[in-house]
Amino acid sequence: MTAVNRVAIVGTGVSGLAAAIRLARAGVVVEVFEAETELSTLGSGISLQGNALRAFAELGVWEEASAAGFPFDGMGMRAPGPQAPVIARREEGDDPGTGLPSAMGMPRAELTRILHEHAVRAGATVRFGQRVTGVNVTEDHAELLLESGPAGRYDLVIGADGLHSTVRTALGISAEPEHTGMGIWRAFVSRPAEVQFTELYYGGPCYIAGYTPTGQDSMYAFLVSDAGDHFGATAEEGAAAMIEQSRAYGGPWDQVRADLAAGNAQVNYTWFTQHVVPGRWNRGRAVIIGDAAHSCPPTIAQGAAQGLEDALVLTELLVEREALDEDLWEEFHARRVERATAIVDASVQLAEWQRDGQDHSADVPGLLGGVAQRVAVRA
Repeated sequence: MTAVNRVAIVGTGVSGLAAAIRLARAGVVVEVFEAETELSTLGSGISLQGNALRAFAELGVWEEASAAGFPFDGMGMRAPGPQAPVIARREEGDDPGTGLPSAMGMPRAELTRILHEHAVRAGATVRFGQRVTGVNVTEDHAELLLESGPAGRYDLVIGADGLHSTVRTALGISAEPEHTGMGIWRAFVSRPAEVQFTELYYGGPCYIAGYTPTGQDSMYAFLVSDAGDHFGATAEEGAAAMIEQSRAYGGPWDQVRADLAAGNAQVNYTWFTQHVVPGRWNRGRAVIIGDAAHSCPPTIAQGAAQGLEDALVLTELLVEREALDEDLWEEFHARRVERATAIVDASVQLAEWQRDGQDHSADVPGLLGGVAQRVAVRA
């Protein structure tokens, strides 16, 4: 017996689809509502740490995810300049408990596709083009409202609808993402053979420059600098901006610039945000998870991983318990709020170090090592 029999999930991002997979496999009737008319293909690549990979294994999607991505060990740091010398290399080895690698890169669209296919295979119904406008919560049910009218009554509504969450607003939760003052250019490009793991360059004209392998022939490259209004930039303008800002970085960046100049790269831009909803993430029979509940700069690659942890902890409790009661919510928040807050704080600290104009290069490996230990502990 499960704590819920019928659940509505808002959003087809990582956390929403992960929750759909676990609940549908347990026999719960799951309906997923997505405002867009199809799965998103936006974005470039995504960096995933060990806790995200363990989540994939727990969800039963690891084999497909690893085949679609590029598993690797640890990360490296290079100095800016034409020669781009390697100044640090951190190796973590495979997880001794699971045998999984310490990290992986993959195309974002492939991750979404794999999770969606597994959710549907498990029995979840995914409804595209369904924009949620509100949630009404009573003691014994939650009603989901769409632009087209009421969607029905559910034992639980899970808002996994991202940074600008409609469910969060509908529940009267005022905490919202705040801009950190930094922005990031990302480009999906070809992978030079020498790129075998994430490498970061600190300093130079950008706060951070780097790249992560996402497949045998692909990787994504990124540049972090002060936030600007680049959201209306054309593909050509975005490529030109990345070429100009990356000229101080040698090594594999030479090939990145060649791809950008040839028009062989998908470029996108976004701002860094930070927030954690303090206290409870639920209001009765509705709850928010993932980016709706917390967001952080991608400086330690934990955004998607923390959303996955939210989904797995929540659905573990929903599947194992017999009632959706205060004890369940107390345990969920005890396991998630403090942990998510610590990850956001570490992500923000690393971003702030880049902005304060001081040399923290000696501190970065220690912070990243501490984060690696923290995420190795199961939520």
